Amino acid sequence: MNKNLIFLPFIGFIFLMVFNLTWADNPPPEKGGKLPAINLPIPKNPNERQYLGLKGKGYFKINQIKAEAVIITILNLYCPSCHSTAPAINELYHRIENNPDLQSRMKLIGIGVGNSPYEVEALKEAYNLSFPIFPDKDFNIHKILGEVRTPFFIAVKMNGDGAHEVVHTQLGGFNEAGPFLIQLLEAYGLKQKDLPREREDLGISMNN
Repeated sequence: MNKNLIFLPFIGFIFLMVFNLTWADNPPPEKGGKLPAINLPIPKNPNERQYLGLKGKGYFKINQIKAEAVIITILNLYCPSCHSTAPAINELYHRIENNPDLQSRMKLIGIGVGNSPYEVEALKEAYNLSFPIFPDKDFNIHKILGEVRTPFFIAVKMNGDGAHEVVHTQLGGFNEAGPFLIQLLEAYGLKQKDLPREREDLGISMNN
C-alpha cells in the first residue's frame, strides 16, 4: 500500500464530519425501486470499455452496460471504511470474473464521490482495483443517489429493453466476498437450494 495513505484515516475523520452534516434532496435508491438516471463517461481505457460492453465516446447510462446484473459501489478515497472493505471488493470482482457462468452476466463499477480522477486512480492503485471507478468530484451523482454515506452498495437487475430494478442496497462494507456474493445472487433471484455451501464453490448458474 502507498505509504502516503497512512494519513487518510485522519483526513477521513474530517471528511465524515462534514459528510454527515449534509441533507439529501433525493431519497437513496431502495429495494424494489428504480435507479435514478445518471450519466457516466465512457471509459478511455479499452479494457474497461470492453468489460462494460461499451463503444465510442461520450456518456452512458447504467442500463447500457452489457450485463444482467450490475453492482454499484459508492466509495471515497478518504473514507476509512472504504479502505477496510476494498480488498474484499477486489476479491468479489475476481470471483465473478473467474466464474465462467457469472463473468458475462455480472459487472461491478465504482463511483468515487467527491474524488477527482487523480484521487480515483490513487485508490485503485493502493488496492490494485481492476474494475472501473468513475470520479464524481463535484458530488453531482452523489446528490442524485440521495447523498448516501460510504461505502454503499446498490445491486441492479436488468430486465431487458432498458427496464431495471434495484434488488439490494447496503450501507457499510463486508469482510468476506463469498458470503456477500451469495447474498447478491439470492437477491437476483437464485433459489436457496441452488446456492453453494462452500465459499470456494461459486461455479453456479443464475437460472432459476
